[in-house]
Amino acid sequence: MTERITIATRQSKLALWQANFIREQLLAAHTGITVELLKITTKGDRWLQAPLSEVGGKGLFVKELERAILDGQADIAVHSAKDLPACLPDEFELPVIAYREAVEDVLVSTLGDLASLPHGAKVGTSSLRRKVQLLVQRPDLEISPIRGNVDTRLEKLHRGDFDAIVLAAAGLNRLQIDIDGCFTLSVDTCLPAPGQAALAIECRKDSTVLPLLAPLADPVVANCVLAERGISMGLGADCSLPIAALATYDEPTSSSNLMTLRALLASENGQHILRATCTGTDPEQMAATAIADLMHQGAAAVLTELKSA
Repeated sequence: MTERITIATRQSKLALWQANFIREQLLAAHTGITVELLKITTKGDRWLQAPLSEVGGKGLFVKELERAILDGQADIAVHSAKDLPACLPDEFELPVIAYREAVEDVLVSTLGDLASLPHGAKVGTSSLRRKVQLLVQRPDLEISPIRGNVDTRLEKLHRGDFDAIVLAAAGLNRLQIDIDGCFTLSVDTCLPAPGQAALAIECRKDSTVLPLLAPLADPVVANCVLAERGISMGLGADCSLPIAALATYDEPTSSSNLMTLRALLASENGQHILRATCTGTDPEQMAATAIADLMHQGAAAVLTELKSA
């Protein structure tokens, strides 16, 4: 059995927190192993001039980590599950999807919550998913792109570039950032991205470290994220498009009970917003059921519009 594991990771504070967290879990689960980090600056980290939806999606954060694994520089990569493309390269798998934090998005503003923002307030987010759902509630808002890590985005807010910004609650919680004027957006207001707030470990299908990863697996979180990722996969879309999904168990500690899956697909301008909800026990079948419902509502036309934009 491998005695040393190398984790490929981006160098943002949040990515390093996630990689170090997984390192600690591995060291706690096994004696006599060494876990090291290989820090990589990806193309997604270097390209800050435009929204990710315009330059290839969040896969820009993933490909160079995968290359490090293929080249033998690293054994695994740790990702935010929401950043992963719906379809992985054939060589890779996700043996661990676990450690899910709060799934909600939050609005950060000194001007109050979403309902309290002044007419025409400028809100920073580069996520089309967040944009279209916010505009359903507040069509008067000016939604503008914002890039950078959590600290960079907060700095832009504090210097007055924006009246409010939208962030994932999970990132703030993990970095232990306590902010005044932080308002949780319910999942009814802003359904999260598939896989949001869960961590995913990626490795080669033939990796020798797979036995060491097994104790970190969480079938409850994995099944939920599998159902959610099935929405993106079934729609043939990546995580830069306005697609949202959230699966939850009626009994959060058991993977044998009934699961509810909520899914959303929207046009870029928010003119068309399609929603589907289903229940079941098989994540892949539930995703297929939700996809069929969305298609019945006109998802094919919305996707054509999105891909031609």
